[in-house]
Parts: sequence; structure tokens; C-alpha cells
Amino acid sequence: MSAMREALIDLSAIRENVAAIRASVDNHPAMVIVKANAYGHGAVPTARAALDAGAAWLGVVDLDEALELRTAGITSPLLAWIHDPAADFDAAVEHGIDLGVNYAEQLERVAAASGRPVVQFKVDTGLGRNGIAAGDWERVFERAAELERLGSIRVRGLFSHLAGAGRASDEQQLASFESAIALARAAGLTPELIHLTATGGSLELPRARFDLVRIGIGAYGVNPFEERQQLPVTLRPAMQLSASVVSAKRVPAGTGISYGHTYVTAEETTLALVPLGYADGVPRHASNAGPVSINGTTYRVSGRVAMDQIVVDVGDAPVVVGDRAILFGDPATGVPGVDDWAAAAGTINYEIVTRIGHRVTRRYLP
Repeated sequence: MSAMREALIDLSAIRENVAAIRASVDNHPAMVIVKANAYGHGAVPTARAALDAGAAWLGVVDLDEALELRTAGITSPLLAWIHDPAADFDAAVEHGIDLGVNYAEQLERVAAASGRPVVQFKVDTGLGRNGIAAGDWERVFERAAELERLGSIRVRGLFSHLAGAGRASDEQQLASFESAIALARAAGLTPELIHLTATGGSLELPRARFDLVRIGIGAYGVNPFEERQQLPVTLRPAMQLSASVVSAKRVPAGTGISYGHTYVTAEETTLALVPLGYADGVPRHASNAGPVSINGTTYRVSGRVAMDQIVVDVGDAPVVVGDRAILFGDPATGVPGVDDWAAAAGTINYEIVTRIGHRVTRRYLP
């Protein structure tokens, strides 16, 4: 039975997507990214589905996310790459978690942990976020080689991230990354795991696949290309967001709806109340625009998205309490897709799935 608010997650879709992307990259070893609660889909079930589909590695952002997987009994190779300045790196060593290292001082803190931490260096090749700045590569690699000789660390990998700013930018970053690899090897490091590309780059740039490809948003059946609809691989959306209609009432023409009365009924009509709002991740920017499917017909949010609810003007349709309102799912089934909501809110599809809140019950199809 469906919950009042529900994100239905089809794990078979995740397995199919991971397998399809891997097949499209010649079954290259893959790291599936399950950060941010697996982009809103649920980290532990998603991680298991990804591993079932042949993922060699899992990737998360921080140690809390990594330890959640370890606590659940997931023992696969695992990388975490953003760290609190006070992070407990001893726990990472104890639980076999590879640590992404982003700057020189962090390397020293990691090397001071108990045991022998395993590190992968993140280098900034042009995205301008975290990662070792190009001017620091040589000295950090030389220090890492010294620490490795002392037995303080083990260097497993070297990685970066493309900015997605077009083919010329990708090629420039690839050249920069190759320079970083050369400097690491010249310093005496022998990284066995070199990786650069996420879903889009993995599909588009075969030369940039190196030892491992990372599969992020594509694992969830969401298009990784912001301005392209035609993909080189068939993906199936894994999440359907829905809620019960909790009120259905007739109102006269001229009735103002929700805060600010930005929507006013043109004639006598039925208003369906759906208990999903911005507290649940429904973007307020999609007020008067977000699509909602009820009983096979797609309507639009009527008025402003509130914290806990949206209103849908369904006209004279026989919508009643208990009917199901689907905000997004698989467009192949006739319902709106996550891209439709992204367009309505003026954002990207990644944000729509990732922001789904904790009040929304996750239910899993095997």
C-alpha cells in the first residue's frame, strides 16, 4: 500500500542503467556514486543494486556517508573525497575507506592517522572546486612519495572531474590531467586507479576513461546532458514521486488559490489538495507550472507551492480523496518526467531528485 507521500524506487531500473552504461563503455570498471543518499534514492539499497549490476567501486562525498554503507554490511571498495577539518581518519582506516586528498595540509592530517591510510589524490584540472591546485601538484606528490616510503600512507589513485563546459574545455582538462599523472609518476608514485569522467564524459570521451569510469546521475535514469535529449544509451528513471489526494472540493469562479492568490479560478471547478510541498523538496519556483498527473491526466500546480502542499485545479474531472497524484516518474508510462519539473522550476534534473525530503517514504521495488 502506498504511503501518503511516497518515492517509489525501482531497483531493477538502477541495475539496468548501470549495466547499460557499462556496456556502452566496453564494460569498463565502474564506480557508482551514491552520495547525497544516492541522489535522493536511498544510499544502501542503491549501493547494493549497483554492485549487483557489476559496479567495482562505490563513491560518496564524506565519511558519514561511507560509514553508513559499512554499517549496513557493504564491504566493496569505497572512496570518500570531502572531509571535515576535524574528520576522524582513523575510522576510515579501520573500515577500509579510501580517502580523497585535496590539499597539502590535508595530506599531513591523513598521514597522521592510525594504521596506513589509503589515499586517492583529487587534482583540480579546471573545475575550480575542491582538488589540489596545479601549482601545488609537484610538491604534494613528492611529499606523498616520501610518506609512502615511510609507510605512513598508501597512494592508490589519482582523479579529477570535468566541468561540462563543452568539448574544448573537456579536452583542455584532459590534457591538464595527463600532466598531473606525469608529475605523480615522476615523483615516484604509482597510482593504480586513475579516473576522470562521470556519466556524460564516460559516454562521450573514450580516451578519458583511464582505469575507471564514474557513474553518477545516469545510474538513476536521469539525463546527464543538460541540453541534449537524445542519449547514446537507453536509461530508465528509477524514481516516481507521488502522494494521495487528501482533499477534493468544488469552489466557485473567482476563488484565489494559495499564498498571494497568484492563481484565481476562471469558473466553478474542483481543487485537489496534494500533501507535497517545498519541505518535501517540491521546488517553490515551480509554482503555477509544475506538472501533476492524476488518473491519467496531466494538470499544473495551481498557485504557489507551499511548505506542505500543492493545489491542483482539475476542472470537472471526477477526482476524489484517495486518488494518486504523480508529480514525476517514467515518461514512457504517460506521467511527467523529472526533466519536466526541472524545466518548470528553472533548474536541473539532478536537483529535483536529490532534494526529495525525509518526510517522503521511500518504497523499493526489487
